Amino acid sequence: MKTDSIFYRLFQEVPSIFFELIGNPPETANIYQFSSVEVKQTAFRIDGVFLPTQDTNNPIYFVEVQFQPDADIYSRLISEIFLYLRQNKPQHTWRGVIIYANRSIDIGDIKDCHEFFSSQRVTRIYLDELGDVASLPIGIATIKLIIENEDTAITTARELINRTQQAVGLQLPQQQLLELIETILVYKFPQMSREEIEAMFGLNELKQTRVYQEAIEEGEQKAKLEAVPRLLALGLTVEQIAQALDLDVAQVQQIAQQTLPEN
Repeated sequence: MKTDSIFYRLFQEVPSIFFELIGNPPETANIYQFSSVEVKQTAFRIDGVFLPTQDTNNPIYFVEVQFQPDADIYSRLISEIFLYLRQNKPQHTWRGVIIYANRSIDIGDIKDCHEFFSSQRVTRIYLDELGDVASLPIGIATIKLIIENEDTAITTARELINRTQQAVGLQLPQQQLLELIETILVYKFPQMSREEIEAMFGLNELKQTRVYQEAIEEGEQKAKLEAVPRLLALGLTVEQIAQALDLDVAQVQQIAQQTLPEN
């Protein structure tokens, strides 16, 4: 299973899950921007970096997802972090978080960097020790679905989908959570098509509901409106943009008036 891409998408689309995972309020995600960062002039790549978007005392979070044994993980991670700090000279302090599938994968030696662990500057999370999926918050339970074996994944996924659909006042975006669950299942069961998985878990019926379709349309409409300023900057006319994005000319004109400087 391509766990790196799964986690990247999960943290990119629903960053509040990460902050729940490390024990912070999910609302903390509102002041962070997530990305994968390549450290210049090296072969280093940090799996994920949460950068504060405001001038606050909140730290930068460097995230490493480790699902294979790696004896050099700690020396590599610390090297990546300090090279990043040297190159970018951020004003914020930092924290490191390593996410393991289970403790047996953690074979790295911390003798040369144990101070980072004793001070909790760097923390380790073992997904299989988070507890029973039914007792976990929906976001964290979605992460744990990644490590479920095939024998239990189907039952767990059904329960998780039901919880997501029935949740009242859910802080996380329901549509994105259901799509992430579906994506995780596609990776876990490569012998099945996405259509078969949707049918097995009732996701195809869900996608026909008015609420789901409205959520999709709302997301698509938002993406179209956000694209207008970029197309205006490229020199396209209001009429060309409206036709290309299937928008009303009046909608594009309104955005153009808000975006373009006054003569």
